[in-house]
Amino acid sequence: MEEDDWGNLKTRDHSLENIQQIPALQAVFDCYGAIPTYLIDFPVSGDEECRKIFRKILEKGRCEIGTHCHPWNTPPFEEDLNERNSMLCNLPPDLVTRKLESLHESIERGFHFAPKSFRAGRWGFGTDVAHCLESLGYGFDTSITPFTDWKIYQGPDFSEASPFPYRFASRNAFQEETGGVLQEIPPTIGFLQKNFPLRNRIRRKIMNGPLSRMRLIGLLDKLNLLSLRWLSPEMSGGKDMVRLSQAVIASGNPVLNLSFHSTSLLPSKGPFTQTEEDVKNFLRDIRMFLEFVRNQGMEFAPLSKGVVQATR
Repeated sequence: MEEDDWGNLKTRDHSLENIQQIPALQAVFDCYGAIPTYLIDFPVSGDEECRKIFRKILEKGRCEIGTHCHPWNTPPFEEDLNERNSMLCNLPPDLVTRKLESLHESIERGFHFAPKSFRAGRWGFGTDVAHCLESLGYGFDTSITPFTDWKIYQGPDFSEASPFPYRFASRNAFQEETGGVLQEIPPTIGFLQKNFPLRNRIRRKIMNGPLSRMRLIGLLDKLNLLSLRWLSPEMSGGKDMVRLSQAVIASGNPVLNLSFHSTSLLPSKGPFTQTEEDVKNFLRDIRMFLEFVRNQGMEFAPLSKGVVQATR
């Protein structure tokens, strides 16, 4: 849950209009008995009107509050504002620690409890971030996007990351460790076809090939041979989210983790919804996914519910 100022790396004076749409979104979740985890950044956590909106839902036990760090608007402000430094994992370890402590304390003051779930803004996650989460008593991260490489944005490469939930130690966030105190609950990303590891190898080989690679990726998608999808109404329509969910379940993954930005709840606050019709379709696609989950008899749960995975 974040400010309206998509793509604007500024430290203060943020518009927070999209947060006013949270009660309408929560009504959709309530219809299906879903309990969302609202991952809140510093501008939202510091605004009393925003806090009132979330407190009202939290007091009814209908949501969970976690943290979401945008380094450019989380104090202290010591780094240059640029794309590289918008990735939390690229900042000096001491600055990472102080920013996360600042955000953590802001949410503690505003909601009177210590959050346990975290997502890095722009997916900028790494070892230094994990160390800090462990020291602050977090138990759950949801920053690692499987099959995705953010190097073009000066971010991390998650293209070989596991799509399954797993425990890990902060010294290596990408390696499952059954005794680790942290759990990674990855955003659900996968293929509409079976055998995700094989599809990923093929896709990576193509992506590392000639300049015409995107045309080939698009062709293979249209032919239903290599279709990478996100479980997000910003990236996939409702029907594809259901198809992806079916493929994920068939792969043996016990978790479906839907994700999106709060800016998509209003037109033109972000890149994914530009009109009122877009927002209407966005909410329709969320409902389609929630109905599928309910019909499958799956349990709705916040991130802190966790999933303990045995070593595979």
